[in-house]
Amino acid sequence: MKYYLIAGEASGDLHASRLMQQLQAQDPEAVFRYYGGEAMQAVGGQLVHHYSTLAYMGFVQVALHLDHILASMSECKKDIARFAPDALILIDYPGFNLSIAQWARRHLPSAKICYYISPKIWAWKSYRLKAIRRNVDLMLSILPFEVEWYRERDYIVTYVGNPTVDELTPLLGEEKALANEKYVLLVPGSRRAEVKDNLRVMLAATRGMGTRIIAGAPGLDPAFYAEVLEACGCDMADVQVRFNQTHQLMRHAQVAAVTSGTATLEAAFLDCPQVVCFNFKGGWAVYNVMKMALHSIRYVSLVNLLIYGVTGDKSLPDERHAAVCELLGPYLNARTLRDELQKIWADDSPARRDMLRQYAVMRQRLGGPGAPQRAASAIIEIINKPL
Repeated sequence: MKYYLIAGEASGDLHASRLMQQLQAQDPEAVFRYYGGEAMQAVGGQLVHHYSTLAYMGFVQVALHLDHILASMSECKKDIARFAPDALILIDYPGFNLSIAQWARRHLPSAKICYYISPKIWAWKSYRLKAIRRNVDLMLSILPFEVEWYRERDYIVTYVGNPTVDELTPLLGEEKALANEKYVLLVPGSRRAEVKDNLRVMLAATRGMGTRIIAGAPGLDPAFYAEVLEACGCDMADVQVRFNQTHQLMRHAQVAAVTSGTATLEAAFLDCPQVVCFNFKGGWAVYNVMKMALHSIRYVSLVNLLIYGVTGDKSLPDERHAAVCELLGPYLNARTLRDELQKIWADDSPARRDMLRQYAVMRQRLGGPGAPQRAASAIIEIINKPL
């Protein structure tokens, strides 16, 4: 069977590659064509477009590159039509992928439209559920709380487990680093703009805290980090930048400053004490607008959402006093980040011990390995299901 996949960022590329491996295992005649990256290329098939050309975040970035995004979308539709897949598999990246799904429903009536890693419409833009109802044949969730959220709105999704469990479980067997090898890990994101915004604060906050290591994003090159470090008054002698080692670094770091996203879940799964960061321009005005837009949820980090659930319940601790401290917008500066990192630095600190206990709760809720395998089985089943 023929599969067309669309992943718009680094994490999607990784998750899609694992899914492709399982599709190959269950369908030896599988043929792949995709928008993605190096991880998917390593599995096989034909890469049409690299995700780095589409990884724009936020209204301003999207507006500035709108012509390019629209051109890429038009090219993608034409390529899908020529390929005529049995299944169109969309991985997260909702702004692009939901538009593709709408087009595919009209122009590829025989193709099954599958969504792997549900868009986070429970956080904002819940109106997108209407489009999902119309255009998606199979929604595969990797977050257990999504099942109930969708069920309350009369839409059935399938929780297949979380691929992070498959990817990271082997690392849990590694012993943590020795006391004389303690270091601070900085995970500033995967897009150029967010790395610049977050790394500036992270570097200022951790000055003098000892060895600092930056987890380099796969889509960015060393020269980019060198420019950012120079602008912040640092150089490669002061701060290490390591690529393709993020998970190992998380497993052995003493503490980490992590930009909100999938990386927060990965750090928690690997028992890495962390502070979640999300820097953006606009100060309190933008922060208040964001809180209004996200009024239905209390937190932005996946760790806190998995522990407390999707809720705007005001009786729960606020984001700065939750299981994992979230420093967002105007709350994020060098002083506040440094203070929060120091609270969880010592091995015997109450804050650190409590965070690790909460991590154990989170891992239990995620369940066991097997997410890509279960997702592949569900996709093949729906393709073969009689009309």
